[in-house]
Amino acid sequence: TGAIGLYNIGQSCCLNSVLQVFFMNTRFTGILRRITVPSHAGQQRRHVPYQMLLLLEEMQCGKQKAVSPVALASCLSIHRVKLFVQHDAAQLFLTLWNLIKRQMKKPELVEELSDLYTICVQEHLACQKCSSETKRNSNMLTLPLPVLDSNSHVLNTLEDCLQCFLRPEELTEHNMCFCEQCGRKTPFLQSMKLVHLPQTLTIHLKRFCFEKSAYIHKLSHCLPFPQDLDFNAVLTENQCQAGDSEKAAWKYEIFAVVAHSGSASCGHYCAYIRSLTECKWYCFNDSEVCEVSWDDVKCTYGHSSLHWGQTAYLLIYMKKRPQ
Repeated sequence: TGAIGLYNIGQSCCLNSVLQVFFMNTRFTGILRRITVPSHAGQQRRHVPYQMLLLLEEMQCGKQKAVSPVALASCLSIHRVKLFVQHDAAQLFLTLWNLIKRQMKKPELVEELSDLYTICVQEHLACQKCSSETKRNSNMLTLPLPVLDSNSHVLNTLEDCLQCFLRPEELTEHNMCFCEQCGRKTPFLQSMKLVHLPQTLTIHLKRFCFEKSAYIHKLSHCLPFPQDLDFNAVLTENQCQAGDSEKAAWKYEIFAVVAHSGSASCGHYCAYIRSLTECKWYCFNDSEVCEVSWDDVKCTYGHSSLHWGQTAYLLIYMKKRPQ
């Protein structure tokens, strides 16, 4: 029935933007529609996936240009998600996703949800004295990419950010680790390799950073991101710990951008999302929804002199379908 907005019920632009990214992902809504509905009214009020499903159905069945997410927001407040405060979109995405996963009862749905969003990385720690090495796999929901290098120099492309994230780091002096082989703290080399990338890949551009005074400020410099992202063309062999068939599927196209305007202490979120059914771009700005072009999306690259302009904060890519 077309793209539907969400009313701002009091500093809820962040929640609205993250919800639209979930709802416009047809693979996610396919999972959501198969949840087990709680039988009691009290359970239904506390059940995040069910409240999301009710909101989705209201958006799809109604004829109004926007609907209110107040029932879902009230449900989230039961789970200690604060209302009427400014949220961080990356943190709210993690909070929402974990609440959804925890309340889904069907194991097969939990597995599908994990497959849809979960990134697997392998952390390597190598002692610089005896060369003993430990490896550990861990999961994450977003790739948290720095936008400055280790010398606080600006990174100019998304590919540079990926390289910086995966670049080995020397742990020396106060950061040394205990080596069981050496029996003491020694310098280590820490590195990370990608093991598995999901169907829907969420990239978190770390544009908010702490200064020495503990003051958070926003990095607004221009950082272009591509429509198509082929990890095989970006990464080296040493940055992957995956088989050929796994890596062959690491070809993505942009699906959504959650953009932030304003400063770290006072700002606003909106979402640019490509409809998977219409292949059109829309801007979801709370209750206002309009069709936009790729050039409009590129305006979220950022600009160092436009501190109140829009800058991309979350990038959501989807795997390309095999030809």
